[in-house]
Amino acid sequence: MVAVGEYLFLIIGIAVAVLALLAGLVTTRLRRPKRVEPSSSRDGLAPPAEPGVGADEVPGLSTPTLERPESAATRLVRLRQRLSSSQGGLGRGLLALLSRDRIDEATWEDIEDTLLAADVGVAPTQELVDRLRTRLRVEGTAAAPMRQILREELLALLDPTLDRSLHVDRSNGLPGVALVVGVNGTGKTTTVGKLARVLVAENKQVVLGAADTFRAAAAEQLTTWGERVGVSAVRGPEGSDPASVAFEAVKVGVEQEVDAVLIDTAGRLQNKTGLMDELGKVRRVVEKQSPVTEVLLVLDATTGQNGMIQARVFSEAVNVTGIVLTKLDGSAKGGIVVAVQRALGVPVKLVGLGEGADDLAPFDPEVFVDALLGESA
Repeated sequence: MVAVGEYLFLIIGIAVAVLALLAGLVTTRLRRPKRVEPSSSRDGLAPPAEPGVGADEVPGLSTPTLERPESAATRLVRLRQRLSSSQGGLGRGLLALLSRDRIDEATWEDIEDTLLAADVGVAPTQELVDRLRTRLRVEGTAAAPMRQILREELLALLDPTLDRSLHVDRSNGLPGVALVVGVNGTGKTTTVGKLARVLVAENKQVVLGAADTFRAAAAEQLTTWGERVGVSAVRGPEGSDPASVAFEAVKVGVEQEVDAVLIDTAGRLQNKTGLMDELGKVRRVVEKQSPVTEVLLVLDATTGQNGMIQARVFSEAVNVTGIVLTKLDGSAKGGIVVAVQRALGVPVKLVGLGEGADDLAPFDPEVFVDALLGESA
């Protein structure tokens, strides 16, 4: 009996020891901090967590916060303000000359020089001067305030009847497709990203095509622009065929039934015939799936008449339908708007007014003329 009792106590002791050991292991495991895996992203960094949701609340998960682009109305308010500050000198100079007690031939020459210095162009300048001469001779200065006369003639020069709407709407079951072209340094890729924001603000679904495959940072830059507003970008390996990337972007747009596909193309030097031919190839390949509804030429407003050369060559290569003038706030030569429209016979549709994400606005001729005349409101 004694031996049996000893064995019984020994077994019970071993069982208690085992249970204690297991309890310790469980406690240790429960106290061990959980490992949080970083969210995957293109640059290896986790996107910022959604406001109000911390890492402790959702371990291992962070959701990027999408930006809300500004509306067209808000952009137009800033358009008035910035154009007035950068372009008002031209209008004030013209008004000062036209308000002289005696307008002689020397005054008209000064008016011509003022317009030419603002890059209005020779033909438009001569047309405006002739119309002003006629009105002042027939109507006299008492018929209407000089500001009103100048406003009417400047507005006529810009041709407010031109269609400045963006044709990038879904139609017949296919997305609108816009090719964005221009030489390096005009802000082309940035313009594509900003244009995506304009369309997102209008509640349109967009796909971006990073067909500038020769500039290393272009695809990454465009992808980042898209991620900020929840727009996907189709890209290929560096140096790949731009036409194939553009084709794939439109294919994705068709499959996802989006409203618009915006294709960024490589910056073309206007004297490189082969590259211009390649741009034509991009268009032909894209149109195997969906018509190209817009070809937007991005021009730097500060380049002046050099931009005219670029405009003509691009127009011959891909049939430009609209112009985007960047850096207009940084140039006092606002007459380039008139000159480039006359050169191509197509309207300025968008203008860039700064470095901000929403500093791309629809071009409004009346707002522009009022800004020339120093009227910001």
